Amino acid sequence: MSNHHTNITPFQDVNDIISTLSQELQHILGDQLHGFYLTGSLTYGDFDYGSSDIDFLVVLHSPLSQKQREQVKSVHEGIAEKYPVWSKRIESSYITQDMLHFDEPPINPRPYVNGGQMWDPDPPYGNEWLLNLFVLYERGVALVGPDPKTLIGRPIGIEAVRAASRRDLHQEWEPLLKDASPLKDSHFQAYVILTLCRILHRAKNDPVVSKKVASAWVKKTYGKPWSDLVEKAESWQHGQELDAIDETLQFIRFILRELE
Repeated sequence: MSNHHTNITPFQDVNDIISTLSQELQHILGDQLHGFYLTGSLTYGDFDYGSSDIDFLVVLHSPLSQKQREQVKSVHEGIAEKYPVWSKRIESSYITQDMLHFDEPPINPRPYVNGGQMWDPDPPYGNEWLLNLFVLYERGVALVGPDPKTLIGRPIGIEAVRAASRRDLHQEWEPLLKDASPLKDSHFQAYVILTLCRILHRAKNDPVVSKKVASAWVKKTYGKPWSDLVEKAESWQHGQELDAIDETLQFIRFILRELE
């Protein structure tokens, strides 16, 4: 069943993680596993070893049983123990195939691994659902199972993606103007800044692009002071302090004005 992607990246430990997850999930899930997909920066070619996450999507014919859930959780914990540099930098969702039929976020939550743990309770998708579908369709890599375009079965319209991005801006990032406490986390600061670059780029341009390309476009198009802030976010590495909360809040206000 494996699609044989054992050396998909230049980094041996990342390749080992991909191979381990692929083999273990096939062992645990068998025919219940419909597809296993690499997403995120590794599929764009702008993966940064010091700051990027390893992103996966697992597609199932039916939901995980409680036993399977514990087995999958154990696999992730084993990887985190063996590869501590990646212990909090693997993001993976476990969805069922029927969820892919709809553009609207699924009602049912899904098992989700991020920040070094399997979340409990399972979180539902928000506006990121359609954005994730769009990126999976355009850039996803099948580690197991059918090509992403075959999997989804339809192109995702850019206007619908832009609308979802605007909703995401207002529902997820605008509230930081009233409560900036989450921005005390430097990783989150960098993530917000680079995500805002993609929202702005997506509003003005058609192609799906990486955070790196979107950030370069923002720096070139808008210049200072935003180019300095984006540069700080791009240069940030795990373990460093970004210390750009005020500038990030100003950037949110700027993006809101640009998209009015």
